[in-house]
Amino acid sequence: MTQKHSTQPTIFVIFGGTGDLNQRKLCPALYNLFLEGFMPRQFAIIGTGRKEIADSKFRTTLEEAVSQFSRTGKAEQKKWGEFAANLYYCPTDFNTPKTFENLKAQIEEKQAEFGGNAQIIFYLAVAPNFFPIIAECLQKYKLAQDEDNSRIVIEKPFGHNLETAKELNTLLSKIFSEKQIYRIDHYLGKETVQNMMAFRFANSLFEPLWNRSFIDHVQISVTEQLGVGDRGGYYEGAGALRDMIQNHLLQLLCLIGMETPISFDADEIRDRKVEVLKAMRSFSPEDIRFGTVRGQYSKGWVEGKEVPGYRSEAGVDPHSNTETFAAVKFHIDNWRWQGVPFYVRTGKRLNQTSSLITIQFKDVPHHIFSPEVTENWQQNRLIISIQPEMSIRLQVQAKRPGVNMVLNPVDMVFDYKGTYDTDSPEAYETLLLDAMTGDQTLFMRGDQVEAAWELVMPIINTWESKKSLNFPNYPADSWGPEEAEALIARDGFHWFHLPMKNKD
Repeated sequence: MTQKHSTQPTIFVIFGGTGDLNQRKLCPALYNLFLEGFMPRQFAIIGTGRKEIADSKFRTTLEEAVSQFSRTGKAEQKKWGEFAANLYYCPTDFNTPKTFENLKAQIEEKQAEFGGNAQIIFYLAVAPNFFPIIAECLQKYKLAQDEDNSRIVIEKPFGHNLETAKELNTLLSKIFSEKQIYRIDHYLGKETVQNMMAFRFANSLFEPLWNRSFIDHVQISVTEQLGVGDRGGYYEGAGALRDMIQNHLLQLLCLIGMETPISFDADEIRDRKVEVLKAMRSFSPEDIRFGTVRGQYSKGWVEGKEVPGYRSEAGVDPHSNTETFAAVKFHIDNWRWQGVPFYVRTGKRLNQTSSLITIQFKDVPHHIFSPEVTENWQQNRLIISIQPEMSIRLQVQAKRPGVNMVLNPVDMVFDYKGTYDTDSPEAYETLLLDAMTGDQTLFMRGDQVEAAWELVMPIINTWESKKSLNFPNYPADSWGPEEAEALIARDGFHWFHLPMKNKD
């Protein structure tokens, strides 16, 4: 982050300014950027919402939110006062476009105050059904005409399926140029995810091994101990495949599978990611039958507390066919990855919360050690942990201390906490700074979004057309349905779990 700094006056307009996302993520991120000197000298943050709220009330609410959710802890009075002086609220009702006149007047007032050269970033922290309405209002009131100094940031989900994603892309392309559109995926802003490119392309050790000749298979596993909580209504229309695999996990897969870019240019890197998606094998009915698994959690016990099953959660249909667990076997049909399976899984109410990428290398071609020596033998693995710890570990075989030759696996570990004294920025800090500096590297391009939807649509259509007869099929605090173990076991592998240091 130290190489980036926004000096141009900036006006942030946050649609959904009174909402949960702004309070938990956006405002704390902007405040932390301010503390560390990354905000421009002149800036304004304008929150919008349907309620009539005074600026002072808006600032007080956000101060409480920052004190609760910021990684830097309770807001320090002097610094918060300096930051809060740039916070404003403007009532704006999407269903009453005329209220956008007030927003336009407030933006123009700030632009005049900043000397007329401010960039404007419109952040859509609202429900997806409001995306088209806001975009059309921005066009109607000529708030985003300057291609060089106006940007729109759009949260996921970007579309509900391939058709709606294409419709939204078509609408946005009529109003904005592609360089103005920032489709945000907060997973790509995480420190360890960013480090994957540095790890691959800045070291001569691994890239020569990064192919089918040396890699046996790849696992990408994002698991959650929590259930859907108060998001049951949203989750009913999404499910694990839409909510996680179509965006987050496929983005991680692209970072693992992409070819070496010729530069760190944003479009060059995004081109390489799109190539991965276009090279991925389409799903036939047989592939869906044997290469995908869906699940739904039942009631159970987590950390000594009884928890409800998915169908008993608030906002959920008691006969719901929505999956809370999904596992998929992908193939990339190109020269580098032909024959290497990529196993992806995600689920709620599982045994632990973790995000792991495991790259298992092929076994040695010839064993020279006796079975007694290699009783604990395992193939070399590279494990990238995104959460709960941020680490990269290489598992190799080594001799155990003693007079006898006995081998066992050991870890060579790089972890952020043990290496660096400074705190890592939150994902939204990185991404908001990138939006201010005009860097689209970590944001998805329109063709990338559509390619991801195109890949998973056969699975979505099949699951929605055929009701599962065995839901719920895994208890809370388990590792998901038994079929998920069978999916990977058929190929002679098993799901990898990083041992938890403390699970009390």
